[in-house]
Amino acid sequence: MKAVVQRVTRASVTVGGEQISAIGRGICVLLGISLEDTQKELEHMVRKILNLRVFEDESGKHWSKSVMDKQYEVLCISQFTLQCVLKGNKPDFHLAMPTEQAESFYNSFLEQLRKTYRPELIKDGKFGTYMQVHIQNDGPVTIELESPAPGAATSDPKQCIIIGRNWILKNS
Repeated sequence: MKAVVQRVTRASVTVGGEQISAIGRGICVLLGISLEDTQKELEHMVRKILNLRVFEDESGKHWSKSVMDKQYEVLCISQFTLQCVLKGNKPDFHLAMPTEQAESFYNSFLEQLRKTYRPELIKDGKFGTYMQVHIQNDGPVTIELESPAPGAATSDPKQCIIIGRNWILKNS
């Protein structure tokens, strides 16, 4: 699973000329679900996103507070293109979870976000629909997150090296 998290002053989603979702200050999450993703990766990504410290604290110290700490909003948008592999100059999406399965998985992801945080502060786009996403990036701050490969012993990058799509313990 891959996520691109952007700190925003506001963001919205429009479908067919009608705004269907909008947030003020918070984070916009573009989420790409892979064929191999499981509940374990889902829970890992929810924790990472909600606890990612991209906001200042009250004294102005940068990188101190999460979206939950600040009680800000989250706009989540499914984006299968994050699972792209280039074949020459042509994008290939064979690593993305198939649409039917991905929609259910994405809904579980939203459910977990709402269960972990405040449901009224979690907004989303419209799965499988062509959307216009308006993002007013703050900073700009854009962070890429990737869940560990299924079956990985640890997700601590200090303890792992990455070879291809596999995480390997340094001392194993």
